[in-house]
Amino acid sequence: MTASAQADSFFVYILKCADGSFYVGQTTNIEERVKLHNEGRAAIWTACRRPVQIAYSERYDSIAEAVLREHQIKRWTHQKKLALVQGDMKTLKSLAKRRVY
Repeated sequence: MTASAQADSFFVYILKCADGSFYVGQTTNIEERVKLHNEGRAAIWTACRRPVQIAYSERYDSIAEAVLREHQIKRWTHQKKLALVQGDMKTLKSLAKRRVY
């Protein structure tokens, strides 16, 4: 079953852009959304950084959960997003620790 096979599912995704940057979004159909990004019809950020490819995704049962997670990840640094994409939980946890200056 593909990531978009369930109509009642919502996905948070991370795209890797041609320039190495990441784009975070949410959708109900990942394949269609990536296609739109690669056609330059989904977001200004990705339109000038094509081609893009899916680097990571998470499935949620509600749009509210997906939107909350999307906003959380969007606030992360590139380094933290990279750790998530790579599945490097040790680095991700290390980067998640609050630093007191």
